[in-house]
Amino acid sequence: MLVVSSREFREKQAEYMDMADSGEQIIVQRGKNKAYSITPIKNDDIFFSKEMINKIEKSLLQAKNGEITKVTGKDDLVKFLKDL
Repeated sequence: MLVVSSREFREKQAEYMDMADSGEQIIVQRGKNKAYSITPIKNDDIFFSKEMINKIEKSLLQAKNGEITKVTGKDDLVKFLKDL
C-alpha cells in the first residue's frame, strides 16, 4: 500500500493510476482526517449484472402490484427499520 499526499497525487496522477492498474493499492491523503482509495473500475463495476437486473425487475413488479411499504414520517421510518 502506498500513501501519497493529494498534492503529490496531482503532480504524478498518471503514474499513480498506472500503479493502481498494476494492482498497487494507492491511498491519497487529503489533510489530516481525509483519505481516498484509488481503484480501477472494470466493466462489471459500471453495468448492472443479470442478477441485479432481475432484482430491479422483481421490485418494479412488486411496486406495480401494490406490494409496498409507505413511510410518511419519522415514526413510520423508525418502525420500518426496526422491522427489517
